[in-house]
Amino acid sequence: MSTQYYEGIGRRKTSTARVRIYPGGTGSVIINDKPGEEFLPRFGDLARALAPLRALGLDNAYNVTVHVSGGGVTGQADAICLGLARALVKMNPDVRSTLRSEGDLLTRDPREKERKKPGLKRARKAPTYTKR
Repeated sequence: MSTQYYEGIGRRKTSTARVRIYPGGTGSVIINDKPGEEFLPRFGDLARALAPLRALGLDNAYNVTVHVSGGGVTGQADAICLGLARALVKMNPDVRSTLRSEGDLLTRDPREKERKKPGLKRARKAPTYTKR
């Protein structure tokens, strides 16, 4: 693997992903020292994580290594997606408009889990009302 790489940081919910792309690769994806298919086995998760490469038609042009932590599977997949898009823009700023038009892959999703309030079971779910 060559030593020249481009790095992007992606976040979603409580997940953080540090994505590195190595030009001139074979298309291998390594996530936390595991193959991508093994780390994200659920249908559609790996495809969502690699959406920026597919949008640009560069599926097998780069090797991708990822270190992701925190959150669950969906948050991690979306964090990888954002980190990959940011790394691609850092490598070639001309692809920014393409990534924006292809489902806005450069925007961080700001939704977070809402905190639990006192007297409620969850953030908004109230206990069942009983008259007697």
